[in-house]
Amino acid sequence: MNMNMEEMKEIERVGGEGMEEVRDEPEDFKRIAPWTKQITVRGIVASIAIGIIYSVIVMKLNLTTGLVPNLNVSAALLAFVFLRTWTKLLSKAGIVTAPFTRQENTIVQTCAVACYSIAVGGGFGSYLLGLNRKTYEQAGVDTEGNTPGSTKEPGIGWMTGFLFVSCFVGLLALVPLRKIMIIDYKLSYPSGTATAVLINGFHTPTGDKMAR
Repeated sequence: MNMNMEEMKEIERVGGEGMEEVRDEPEDFKRIAPWTKQITVRGIVASIAIGIIYSVIVMKLNLTTGLVPNLNVSAALLAFVFLRTWTKLLSKAGIVTAPFTRQENTIVQTCAVACYSIAVGGGFGSYLLGLNRKTYEQAGVDTEGNTPGSTKEPGIGWMTGFLFVSCFVGLLALVPLRKIMIIDYKLSYPSGTATAVLINGFHTPTGDKMAR
């Protein structure tokens, strides 16, 4: 009887702790701001700055080695450093700012990755800038496959339209692929998971060990 009472107390204690954790979760979700407040001016500025830096890096790598590594995790790290430094400086100056959340961190990282992905996927280091007349002549007029009239001089208008269409085709293809690969087959998404764990670790005291 005493053993049963002790077991019941232990179950109640463990169950109570579990219920506290469950209760804490909804509270955390309730604090998530709507998406309109997650897109901020400071986030856009940080996204542009990081996007420019990474675009230069990937262009250098693409033109010299032809290989571009995945920079998702480092983009999340830079986004955290930029915005956390910004909010701390404003706080020391006595200026009250909105808290820096993991959602805002994710948006900045996503926008920065989208910027350098356009630089890589758009072909700026390969085919897009290789369509001009000069490249055609350097490749050799008599070279097989290098047909006359196949040149296209770079221009802001047609290049912008080309990139716009290319990005939307990728976006439309991504939605069904996400449904099949991640939701249905539950395949792991290494770079996305690593980025999420890192961002979570930055913004939660218990996630530091996992982030490292």
